[in-house]
Amino acid sequence: MIEVDGVGVVAGDVTLLAPTSVKASRGESVVVRGRNGSGKSTLLRVLAGVRTPTNGTVRIGGKTVRARDPQFRRRVAAMIGLPPMASDLTVFEHVLLVATTWVDDGTAASALAHATLAELGLDALGRRFPHELSSGQTQLFGLALVLARPFEVLILDEPEQRLDPEHVETVMRVLAARRDAGATLIVATHSSALADGLADRTLRLDAAA
Repeated sequence: MIEVDGVGVVAGDVTLLAPTSVKASRGESVVVRGRNGSGKSTLLRVLAGVRTPTNGTVRIGGKTVRARDPQFRRRVAAMIGLPPMASDLTVFEHVLLVATTWVDDGTAASALAHATLAELGLDALGRRFPHELSSGQTQLFGLALVLARPFEVLILDEPEQRLDPEHVETVMRVLAARRDAGATLIVATHSSALADGLADRTLRLDAAA
């Protein structure tokens, strides 16, 4: 599903990502580890189509990454930083908006929104506004906005940020369920607990940097 061959990113005299190669099959989870500055986020941005590599090639589903390609956008979902949030929409309205964008049937979209919030333990917060959430709740809410749509590939940058160990465990279970249902996951994390519970394969960028 994912083929990264010798991908590197250089900005001026600074190497943001040393040449890196990795493959991931359908239903496989690759965890990306490395110190700050080793290129984890840069690699994820390349995979998500929001950063062009200086060298090397990336293919997802056998096709070159193109963020403007509708097929690519339907295939790949990513959270690299928190998604945009509107101050005048409730938590549920946000998630429903995402679900409705991707699911034609209104009843099915509503059910998907409710189920996604429930999975992450946010179902009781659906009527709150984003500014009324704690930092950990906001992180889970951001993840809900990414999960409330169909995808074949899920790209996540440190989804454990701002979460206590109990909620890291929740995220691990939710992501493992997506993987077991056939999605390919690429997850950058500093959490050993998340990595140990999720990784089918580990890519260590410190060695490449």
